[in-house]
Amino acid sequence: MNILFGFIFGNLKTEWVDYGKLRRKDSGVYERRGNMADCFLGPSFLLCKTVLHFSHFPYRSSPPPPHSLMAASRSSLHHQHYCRSSPNSSPKQPSLLVFSGGTAFNGVVEELKNLTTRVAHVLPVSDDGGSTAEIVRVLGGPAVGDIRSRCLRLSDQSTAEALAVRRLLGHRLPVDAQQAKSEWYNIVEGEHFLWNCVSKPYRETIRAFLVYFQNQILQRSDESFCFSNGSIGNFFFAGARLFFQSLDAAIFLFSRVSDIPSESMVLPVISTNDRLTLGCELWDGTIIRGQNEISHPTYGSMEPINKGGSSVPALPSRIKRVFYMSSEGSNLLHEVFPTANPSVLDQLSNVDCIIYAMGSLFTSICPSLVLLGIGEIISSRFCHKVFLLNGTRDRETSDFSASCFVTAITDALNRTYGDPHNRLKNLPSKYINTLLVPKDGEIPVDIQRLAAQGIFNVNFVDSIHDPKVGVIYDPRSLIQALADVVGSHMSTNV
Repeated sequence: MNILFGFIFGNLKTEWVDYGKLRRKDSGVYERRGNMADCFLGPSFLLCKTVLHFSHFPYRSSPPPPHSLMAASRSSLHHQHYCRSSPNSSPKQPSLLVFSGGTAFNGVVEELKNLTTRVAHVLPVSDDGGSTAEIVRVLGGPAVGDIRSRCLRLSDQSTAEALAVRRLLGHRLPVDAQQAKSEWYNIVEGEHFLWNCVSKPYRETIRAFLVYFQNQILQRSDESFCFSNGSIGNFFFAGARLFFQSLDAAIFLFSRVSDIPSESMVLPVISTNDRLTLGCELWDGTIIRGQNEISHPTYGSMEPINKGGSSVPALPSRIKRVFYMSSEGSNLLHEVFPTANPSVLDQLSNVDCIIYAMGSLFTSICPSLVLLGIGEIISSRFCHKVFLLNGTRDRETSDFSASCFVTAITDALNRTYGDPHNRLKNLPSKYINTLLVPKDGEIPVDIQRLAAQGIFNVNFVDSIHDPKVGVIYDPRSLIQALADVVGSHMSTNV
C-alpha cells in the first residue's frame, strides 16, 4: 500500500482511499476498496493516493516537488504543536516545565490541570522495555512509550467519545502471543468492541495509522513481530512516526486525536527519528547497556513490569553516570552525544518554574539532564527549581539519602563525569532551590547536608500508601504545594 498523508495547502485534486473499507487479504496485506470523503480532525488532513495534483500552494511561486509535501507537513505540524499557549489561555496561569519519565508523575497530571495547563512535559526517548522494545527491535526509531503514556494522561475525558478514544489508545493486548495477535487483527480490521462510541472521523484516522503500522511490520519479512502485551497507542504512535518520518509530527497527531489542551506540550528531550540507547557506568567500572537492564531487567519477558525496588536484584555498585550509546555498527559501547530538542531549550528559557519529578532517577530524569545546553540554561535562570523526592527506594537508589539525589542531579547537569571539555562546575543550588518530600517516605532527609548544598527550602507534603509501589504523594497536596511555591515566585515578580 503506497499512500501519502499531508495537509491541505490550497486546492488539491485527490483520489481518496477509504480506510473504512480496507480488508485484510489472506497474506495479511491490506487492499483498498472504494472512496473516502474528507474526514479528518483539527487541521485539514487528507488521506490520499500517492499522486497529488496541486492547483495552488501558498507561499511558493510554483507547485512544490512531490517530496516537499512531507517536509512542509512536518514543518507545519511542528509549528502548530509547539505554540506557547492558546489565545484563550489565562495569563494568570503559571508556566511549568517538568522533567519526568512515563510512570511516576502520571498520577498527578490530572490534578495539575487545576493549577495550570501551561505545562511542558519533557520525556526521554530511550525506554527499551515491554512492547516499546519490540517496536524498536523490528522497526527501529526512538522509544515512544513514555510519550504515549503522558499524552493519554493529558487527553480529554469530557465526552463518551473522548473516553472511548482514550480506552482504545490505552488498551494493551493479552500477554499470550497468539491471543494478542488475534485481538490485534480484530482491532486493526475495525471489528473490536473498543471501536464502539468512536465516530467515523476518529475511527478512520486512527485505523489508517494502525494499518500503516501493520504493513510496515509485514514488509520486514525477516523479522517476526510479537504482539504480546502490546500497546495500541504505541502502535498508532509508531505508525504515525514512520509515516511522517518525524517524531514531532507523530506527537502533534497523537495530541490532536486525544484532544490534549493546546497550552500543554509533550516534548521528547531529543527530537529524532533514530534509535537511542541509554547506558550507565557504575562506580566499580561496570558498563550496563539499555535502560531496561539498568532499572528493572526483565530478561526478555513481555510480562508487565514491576518497578518496585524489592522485585529486582540490587546493582553491584552505585551508578556513576548515564550516557547515550551507539545503536548501530560493531562498536556498540561507543558513546554518542545527541542534541537536545530546541523546543525544550526554548521552554527552559521562559517558564516560571522548573520541576524534576519523582521517578527512576538515573533512567527517567537524568537522561534529559545530561545533554548539552540543559545545565547551561537551568543554572542561568532565576526561578523556582523544584525537586520532588521519591517516596520509596528502587534499584537505582537503594541506599540514597535526599542529598544523594541532589548530588546525582547536579552531576548530570554539570556532566561531571563525561567529556572534560563539556563539564560545568555549578553548585547544586544553581539547579535546585526547593525540595518537596512526601511524609513517611523511605528516603532519609539529611537536612544539614542539604543546607551545605545550599538548599534550605525543604517542604513536607502529605502522602498516601499505594499497595503496588508504596509511599507516593497525595496528588492534591502535591499540587497545592507546587501552587504555593510558584505563587510566591509570581507574586514577587508582579
